[in-house]
Order: sequence, then structure tokens, then C-alpha cells
Amino acid sequence: ARMSPIVVNIIRYHHEHYQGGGYPDNLSGKEIPVEARIVAIADTYDALTSTRPYNEPRSRETAMGILREQCGKDLDPELTGLFLNILEKQE
Repeated sequence: ARMSPIVVNIIRYHHEHYQGGGYPDNLSGKEIPVEARIVAIADTYDALTSTRPYNEPRSRETAMGILREQCGKDLDPELTGLFLNILEKQE
């Protein structure tokens, strides 16, 4: 069975950085498929707020602050802004 191209893009590109320097292909900006840019934001938030072997979960507010810091750097600024707006409305 073949995976959907969207799923392949998410798997392959969600560690690319918006300003470049990510992996595996050192893509940047809109070169990164939109689905991978979306998952990168959700994956970062999940990693920050979940218990991990290497880290204790951070508060929602701390995680949102880190997302703001990464906005336009590792994470797509427009999509990160939308994600943060959704989180702020849930308060």
C-alpha cells in the first residue's frame, strides 16, 4: 500500500525550519509543504507540553511563549499566529 503524498510530506518535512537549516533537505519558507509546516507547530507544542524522557511538561503559557519566539524562525509565522489565536480563544 502506498501512503498519501500529504502523509509523506508530513513525515519527510516536519523538521524543516522556516528560515532554513532544518532537515532532511534544508528547505525554507513556502518551499516546505503547508501540511508539514502545520504539523511542525503542533509537534513543537506537543513536545513542550507533554512529559518526555528528557523534559518535564511546560505550562501552556510557557509553551505559547516559546512558539512566539520560534515564530518566523523555525515555524511559519502566519500559521503559528493562527495556532496561537486558537489557543488564546480557549482560555
